[in-house]
Formats: sequence, structure tokens, C-alpha cells
Amino acid sequence: MDSHVSTPGARSGFITRSRAAVSLLFLMNGFVVGCWAPKIPDFAERLALTKFELGLMILVFGVGSLVMMPIAGAQIAKHGSRVVVQVLAVCLLPLLLALTLAPNVPTGAISLFLFGGFIGAMDVAMNANAVSVEKSMRRAIMSSCHAFWSLGGLIGSGLGGIVISKLGILGHAQLATALAAIFLAVAWPIILADPPHPDTKKEKTKLPMVPLPWLLGLMALFSMVPEGAVLDWGALYLRQEMDASVALSGLGFAAFSATMAIMRFGGDLVRDRLGGVKTLRICTLFAIVGMLLAGLAPNAEIAILGFAFCGIGISNMVPIAFSAAGNIPGLKPGIAISVVTTMGYSGMLVAPSLIGFVAEHIGFAVVFMALPVLLIVVLLLSKLAHYADGTTGGGH
Repeated sequence: MDSHVSTPGARSGFITRSRAAVSLLFLMNGFVVGCWAPKIPDFAERLALTKFELGLMILVFGVGSLVMMPIAGAQIAKHGSRVVVQVLAVCLLPLLLALTLAPNVPTGAISLFLFGGFIGAMDVAMNANAVSVEKSMRRAIMSSCHAFWSLGGLIGSGLGGIVISKLGILGHAQLATALAAIFLAVAWPIILADPPHPDTKKEKTKLPMVPLPWLLGLMALFSMVPEGAVLDWGALYLRQEMDASVALSGLGFAAFSATMAIMRFGGDLVRDRLGGVKTLRICTLFAIVGMLLAGLAPNAEIAILGFAFCGIGISNMVPIAFSAAGNIPGLKPGIAISVVTTMGYSGMLVAPSLIGFVAEHIGFAVVFMALPVLLIVVLLLSKLAHYADGTTGGGH
């Protein structure tokens, strides 16, 4: 297979079968997440959840991810990323149907825990596979892989509201599951078979005592909280506070995903041209303007435009933070990246429950207007992005 051939010092072709396979895995994962976004209002209505209660349910999603992500990492060391990502993708397939058919809060919570768990664990496995593909190709592909995740989110959320209005909530889940299965079936035979590392000596992992990785982690955290807010609350905001239709409410995350995907496909090129610091500052300003526009919007259309601007900004903020973490002088990349990724993903997975609690009392519009405060902190830390220029890859 082309993905196993690697001439020392030479790059492979731009597109290989293993690159196509891992791109399809990212596409599938993003598609399933995107399909969930327009289903959230129905999920809340069916189980008679308040905003605060829905926030707690979304916290269950985050807990599932945080519990299962390290388990996935351990299994990758034992079995290799190919086997693990295949098993996790199969486990993920039926969960949109489970969430659609859940008759009560306990079954809904269990389904959401498993959904978050398998989404997060598959995320770890497909990222590990992408790293192996990068090594086999001697070419950076990570930014484009995450662009395919955003593209999947765009397809899932953009078509979600329309399909729900045409086929109903169950018909949508059935169609989404079938399409996700097709993505997986095409990728399945050409996923790169990387070797396991069962004999890898486990070092005692000490938390870094220098402030730099923690500051970069704070940057990732404050960049990913707005992303989680748009994913989990965008559709409900458009439905409840903007009186948008089912079809229109699904377009909030779709617009966000569309601009994010476009910018991620070009992320490496932009950063090579402008450098990490300037790119981060421009992106953060776009995200601030987008969040304010969404919060101050007089109607759903303007709010969706705000989400689109926010997608432009957030697209390359987290990749730059991850790349910078991997290039801190005198610190092992794995240790720094683990700090930054854990802090970043915990913000995206856990913070939305707090947002739900706050929105219960003051509404989503005020929340979206307040989130730029976090982005201003990222702007103040932007000088740290110069460490990202030490890598040729595009980050995550």
C-alpha cells in the first residue's frame, strides 16, 4: 500500500490512500457531531428539559469524552490506532438513533454519555492515525484533517434542519446513520495500519513547572469555550430567542463550520505567510466581532452571519496553540501538548453546562456578548504564538 512506503528523506505524493482514509474518519466524526446540533432542541423538548437541565445533560456528554479519551490512548498503545478507531467508529454509529429514541432522562443521559465518550475517544484515535500518516508521508496533513472535521460538521448541521423538517426526527437519524456508515465503509480497508507500542517504557509523567504550557492551555481553553457554545447552544438560541424555523436554526452551526472548514484548509498557507502571532491576532479579532454580532443580532439571519465570522476566527486559534505547545524549548512536546489539549477540550466539553445555567437566568444573547472577554485574554497572550512558527505543520 502506498501509505507504508516511505523513502528516507523523501515526501510521498500529496494524496495517498491512507490520507484519504483518515480524512474520511474526520469527516464522519464531524458529520455525526453536526447531525447532533439541530437535534438538541427536539431532545430538550421531548425530555421536558429546562436550559439548566439541558446544560447538565451536555455536561454528561463532556464527562463521557473526558472519561473515554485516556482509555482510547491506552488502547492505541496496545493495539495501534487503526484497530481502535475502527472499533470506536462502529460503536458510534447507532448512537444518533439511541438519542432520538430515548424515552426518558436516564436513557437520554446514558446515550449522551456514550455519544460523548465515543466521539471523544474516536477523536483521539483518528488524530493518532493522522500523526502516523504524516510520518509515513513526510508531509503535514493535520490542518486539512481538521478541515474535513469541520466540513463534516457543516454537512451534518446544514442538512440537519432541512432533513428533520422533511423526514421527521427519526427519519433524519436513520439517514444520518446510513451516511456515516458509508463514510466508514469506504475508509475501512485503506486506514493506515500503524504498529502498536506495547513495550513502550512508561515514564513518570510530571506536570510542567514552567508557566508557558499552562498559558498556552489557557489560550486553547478560552478559544474552545466559544466553539462549544455555538455547537451546543446556537440552534436553541436561534429557535427560542430569534424565533427561527427548524431548518433555519440548524444553519447557525453550519455557517460556523463552513467558514471554519474553509479557513482550516488554507490555515497552513496563511500562517506560513503571516506568522503565528499575526495570524492569531487577526483570527481572534474576527472571533470577537462574530460573537458580538451574534449576541447583538436583531434577527436570526444576522446571528448566523455572526457565527460565520466566529468560525473564521476560531478556525486557526486552537491549531496555533497546539503547534506552539509542541515547540516549547526544553520541554518534551508530548507533555506540553497533553496539558494544552486537556485544558482546551475540557473547556469545549464542560463549559456549555455552565452556559446553560447562566442562560436560564439572563438569556443566550447576553452570554454571546460576554464570551469576547475570554477572547480578549487570548489576544493579550498572542505573543506566545511565535513558538508555533517552529513547526511546518498546521496543528490540530
